[in-house]
Amino acid sequence: MTDLGLPEGIQACLFDLDGVVTKTAVVHAAAWKEMFDAFLRERDGPGYRPFDAVGEYAEYVDGRPRADGVRTFLAARGITLPDGGPDDPPAADTVHGLGNRKNALLLDRIRTGGVQAYDGTLRYIDAVRAAGMRTAVVSASANCRDVLRAVHAEDLFDVRIDGIVAAERGLPGKPRPDTFLAAARDLGVEAKRAAVFEDALAGMDAGRSGGFGYVVGLDRTGQTEALYAHGADIVVRDLAELGGTA
Repeated sequence: MTDLGLPEGIQACLFDLDGVVTKTAVVHAAAWKEMFDAFLRERDGPGYRPFDAVGEYAEYVDGRPRADGVRTFLAARGITLPDGGPDDPPAADTVHGLGNRKNALLLDRIRTGGVQAYDGTLRYIDAVRAAGMRTAVVSASANCRDVLRAVHAEDLFDVRIDGIVAAERGLPGKPRPDTFLAAARDLGVEAKRAAVFEDALAGMDAGRSGGFGYVVGLDRTGQTEALYAHGADIVVRDLAELGGTA
């Protein structure tokens, strides 16, 4: 698979959604910042320390299931909230309430600004499929299917493991490898025969700990060194750099 930039023996490609297939990672980061800043401002007053939509987003939130992102960030700030439940209203000061508040902000931003895909990724997926490999999308987002439909990319994937499927199957999210392993199983391939494509540090951790054959990091925000440190075999700025997209 040298023309696709992959080692010999790779039979399937597992793609994260936000920041890999679609240009939604920056929208997610903005929604997280809006939600956390409002929460922190109300909690701590005018002297609150704002949420860092680059560093803290990458370290605590990006790639994780929504509630895990809330918990991890709040723990880093020494804040404890009750978990509540998945159906908590966005106004609730619970882990799930804050997560649902963020999701409402995200959906509003998507409705207002729309969704775009990375052309280099779409061309690469076409080339992968033309080469006979199977594909899956693996995302923590419960909005995965709607986002794929918005960019007309749903048919590019044989398997979808998203936040809804993970909840139904009881799969822990990234940085655990379970969602990627489930995608490989559904495709009928061993992890060592599958490549993972991720832009999140938590996704790098999942790819490495899952024993996957190749882990590709997408650097959209200038975190090449961190992606390598978390397990990437190679880091590129666009999948067109791997080849197969001419």
